[in-house]
Amino acid sequence: MTDTQKIQDEFWMQQAFEQAASAALQGEIPVGAVLVSEGEIIGQGYNTPISAHDPTAHAEIQAIRQACLNIQNYRLPEDTTLYVTLEPCTMCVGALIHARVKRVVFAAAEPKAGSLVSSRQLLENGYYNHIFEFEGGCMQQQCSQQLSDFFKMRREQKKQQRLLEKSLKDQIK
Repeated sequence: MTDTQKIQDEFWMQQAFEQAASAALQGEIPVGAVLVSEGEIIGQGYNTPISAHDPTAHAEIQAIRQACLNIQNYRLPEDTTLYVTLEPCTMCVGALIHARVKRVVFAAAEPKAGSLVSSRQLLENGYYNHIFEFEGGCMQQQCSQQLSDFFKMRREQKKQQRLLEKSLKDQIK
């Protein structure tokens, strides 16, 4: 990878990181994504499965939907790169194949549900009619920390809720 490509990847991943921050502010798991074609964002999104009551509302899907509406086509331009803060899951990899994305750059690997390099390597099976390039690790530290901080906060909130409930039960007795 050239230095220029690395700088560009970090620039666009920063945009995805900001999308992830928006998800966290809404109480959603902080994953963000941007789709870039010809040096411009054509679609972006962040996780909203909880608030949208939609299990398919992952950041990648949101970005694909927005891009396809913007370009008025279900196939993405040939040069499209997706930048996403977490390794895509099986559903998202499938959508990226169907949308014909050229390249995926992700920050943090997802050991449990990641479907490019972690628990499954879906593109290694050889039975898809479209294969995209991918690489991980761009801004890995920042994106991993964002996720860790979110889950730490969520655990603390649950702990405080349990303590409050216990206190209320003790008062009733």
